[in-house]
Amino acid sequence: MLRRGVLVLSVVAASSSPGASPVTAADRPAGGLLLVANKGEHTLGIIDPALGKQVAVIEESGVTGHEVIASPDGRTAYVPIYGNSGVGRAGTDGRSMDVIDIASRKRVATVDFGRPERPHCAQFGPDGRLYVTTELTSTITVIDPKTNAIVERIPTGQPESHMLALTRDGTRAYTSNVHVGTVSAIDIKARKVVAVIPVSSLAQRIALSVDDKWVFTADQKEARLAVIDTAANAVKQWVSLPSIAYGTAPTPDGRWLLVTIIGNDKLGVVDLQSMQLARTIDVPAAPQEVVVRPDGLVAYVSCDASRKVAVIDLKEWKVERLIDAGAAADGLAWAPSRP
Repeated sequence: MLRRGVLVLSVVAASSSPGASPVTAADRPAGGLLLVANKGEHTLGIIDPALGKQVAVIEESGVTGHEVIASPDGRTAYVPIYGNSGVGRAGTDGRSMDVIDIASRKRVATVDFGRPERPHCAQFGPDGRLYVTTELTSTITVIDPKTNAIVERIPTGQPESHMLALTRDGTRAYTSNVHVGTVSAIDIKARKVVAVIPVSSLAQRIALSVDDKWVFTADQKEARLAVIDTAANAVKQWVSLPSIAYGTAPTPDGRWLLVTIIGNDKLGVVDLQSMQLARTIDVPAAPQEVVVRPDGLVAYVSCDASRKVAVIDLKEWKVERLIDAGAAADGLAWAPSRP
């Protein structure tokens, strides 16, 4: 106990002493690891934020994983193997998902979906089950992570259900349906689509506000973000942006929505009280996905064309550092430290 106290005092003294380098948000203990799907080299990258570098890569079992999710205990990563094309384009049709032990850096299982599915976005529900978009069959496939067995398939009612967001209580799911430009609102318990919400002729990515009142998805034809009222299941308003956007993520306090603006290489910050763009931050080329660290101090942005992950200080609103990742860095997930 005394040793720990001395260490804490030493760090505080060093950070406050004249001439010492200031301790940044990125340098503070993160308590976890960042996972990144390196599409261009078909690997899962493991980034240690404290070291500021990618410390391991694990070869995927197929071509290729676009997204990744970590189990709530931070022990396991799940990488759906989508295929070698973009959504709606000709190419191979993935039918599996890699299960990776994070500590040993090894693939420990592969889930076979039993048919070509193009599995893409995986999310854990509060029930402990894993929900995965399987877009070729217009479904969400539900997996028991204890057995890696498929236990349910829930229809989305629309083709190309690419990305998925779940409410905090797990009762509703929302999918972005890319080339039909809609969002499906799904009752998980009833396994029923309750609404199909028109957005645009082409939409991408999806996120929920912290209070589950709003769904956000980016119009791919106009520089704007759709704000969907989940009570009415309709577009309530639009947020104007400087260029076409892509991924979104709210901050844990519910105050801000971070938006990767792929059209001009920026991270946008939307004020969720005014529903207006408050500021932008320059990031490397082709920002794809954004993940906010659970403590709300830092966000990570994958930058596809740059092989970089940008570390954003959310107090100072600036890029704190760039971390080298793999080719075509895309999907991101936070793996908390083990209890």
